[in-house]
Amino acid sequence: VACTTWRGHHRADRVSRVAGTLPGVESPHPAGDAAQPAAPAPRRRLRRDRRGRGLRGRLVPPHVPLSRKPADEFDEIVLDVVEHLDARWRDELASVEFAVEDVPPPELLVDDRGDPAIPLARLVPGGPERDGSTRPPRIVVFRRPLEARARHPEDLADLVHDVVVDEVARHLGLDPDVVDPPGPPES
Repeated sequence: VACTTWRGHHRADRVSRVAGTLPGVESPHPAGDAAQPAAPAPRRRLRRDRRGRGLRGRLVPPHVPLSRKPADEFDEIVLDVVEHLDARWRDELASVEFAVEDVPPPELLVDDRGDPAIPLARLVPGGPERDGSTRPPRIVVFRRPLEARARHPEDLADLVHDVVVDEVARHLGLDPDVVDPPGPPES
């Protein structure tokens, strides 16, 4: 019998004690069932803490996340920028996919001249697939290089905004100032 621990007792011991009490099965103890030690009663789970106060309520309301991962926060920043640009360029960006990856693939870590470079984003042009379908263009934003480049967490949103606007401008063949004009947002 496998020996798996169960609340301080081995299951093999528990099984052998139960088998000794069944009719037609000999007891493993020579003195019989009377000398057999009683099986400990399983402990009930206490419904109170060690000070007897009982269980507490929820720490936060259900609509507030208990913890947010940095990757989730970064995704929210990218989505905010995309929604901002989508309000102005809805038709042009309808077929564009946006993605977030942690780090760029190794083949992108060298620029055209062979010098080391760490890209912050990448535009993957659309085109035909081998199966005859069409792959939509995709803008991929790399999270870790952007987080490392931002001096403060407050700067990250501005940096992500600039990088996404640059890639959208490259896709549309426009100047970044045309895609997202500097200054206060238009009403």
